[in-house]
Amino acid sequence: MGTLRTAVLVTAAAGIGGTGLGGGAACLLRRRSDRMVSLMLSFAAGVMAGVVCFDLLAEAAASGGLGLTAGGVLLGFGLTGGLNRVLERRTEEAGSRSHLLWAGVVMAIAIALHNMPEGMVIGASFAGGSAGSGWVMAAVIGLHNVPEGMAVSVPLAAGGETRGKAVGIAALTGAPTVLGAVLGYCLGTVGPMALASALSFAAGAMLYVVFGELLPESTALWKNTVPALAAVVGILVGMVIVYG
Repeated sequence: MGTLRTAVLVTAAAGIGGTGLGGGAACLLRRRSDRMVSLMLSFAAGVMAGVVCFDLLAEAAASGGLGLTAGGVLLGFGLTGGLNRVLERRTEEAGSRSHLLWAGVVMAIAIALHNMPEGMVIGASFAGGSAGSGWVMAAVIGLHNVPEGMAVSVPLAAGGETRGKAVGIAALTGAPTVLGAVLGYCLGTVGPMALASALSFAAGAMLYVVFGELLPESTALWKNTVPALAAVVGILVGMVIVYG
């Protein structure tokens, strides 16, 4: 129970704290550096990819075999990608009508829903006895959540909401991460096959976040080789964290 409590508290800090920090930063800062955000996203993506490939997938394969691991990864990747496609379409429709407030609400729902599998990564990591990787994944997910919080609070504030309420809504979008952590932890403590399923599903979801969201967004913000270098450095940092 102590480990579960730790996982929940760490995930809450990463999920709610990360999006809340991003929402507050967007409301307080008039300008943001696209290059800095690009580097932050690329580095976070690299660390995520490194920890997922060198730790989560290795643990899943050892517990449940290659077939179960591959199936879990594809399922996690596919479900997360499909959910994001549906929610992105709703966000684009809201934006096309120039309803900034509604766009902010839709964005908040989208981010809240896709934060759950991110929490599963943290919970499954703690369940597998790899508390170190759980802390690392919480850190990089928290970093990843900062621009998400910004994406929620900006249209809400522009649409007429007070800054305090915009920041509060942004922070609440991180709450489902905690639910995901509990689910990932509970599945991971049932047995080796359940642990492999939880780890591989969470890994697939995170790989979608890395290759379907973070890296494309980073490249769009700064078309340069520097973000690519930041991603490579992030992978190396993830490898050092796992094997160091």
